[in-house]
Amino acid sequence: MDDQITHRYAQVKQRLAVVDPGGQVMLLAVSKKHNTKAIRSLYHVGQHRFAENYVQEATAKMAKLDDLDIEWHFIGHIQSNKTQVIAQHFDWVQSVSRMKILCQLAKYRSVEKDPLKILLQLKIGNEDSKSGASVSELIAIYKTARTLPSVQVRGLMCIPPPSSQEAIQMHHFKEAKTLFDKLQISDPNIDTLSMGMSGDLEIAVQCGSTMVRIGTDIFGARI
Repeated sequence: MDDQITHRYAQVKQRLAVVDPGGQVMLLAVSKKHNTKAIRSLYHVGQHRFAENYVQEATAKMAKLDDLDIEWHFIGHIQSNKTQVIAQHFDWVQSVSRMKILCQLAKYRSVEKDPLKILLQLKIGNEDSKSGASVSELIAIYKTARTLPSVQVRGLMCIPPPSSQEAIQMHHFKEAKTLFDKLQISDPNIDTLSMGMSGDLEIAVQCGSTMVRIGTDIFGARI
């Protein structure tokens, strides 16, 4: 199993190299529903960024892997009663789309830690099942975040509706890239555009993604 995971990981790295020959795009391994042995195997071949969706599962893994210098990202829907644990344990939170959640994360982030790195989730498409803020909502959240010293907005994240049509995929990704560029003009801390997953990473990178989130194509089917 470990060999299969590291082989798939190498294949993903090769795919990235084709569209990002300079190696500028960050690869985030989405390890939800996969065990710590798999994470440890990937860590030892050079993958140090991992993402989780479920707080209890994530903190259990963190405890077992505390000997490794892992950069942990939270990428799931954020429940308000989980913000304290998220703020205390994660390095990045990629799915901030509500003012209330932002303020709670800022409140619970310890002053002894580095500021919590935040990506604001932009709603792309009209899927009711997907979280995310509209452009106007996102701008308001961003302006508030800049007044909170315990958090630091680093950019945007989006999950566009699935589509087999490349033109539609590109349209959604370019929508996020346009807003990202506008924020980046006035804020030097804005440097991360997280978009693209197993099925569309190439198009996402071509449209300006700086971080892709890959789960299935590295770990295989979820448990």
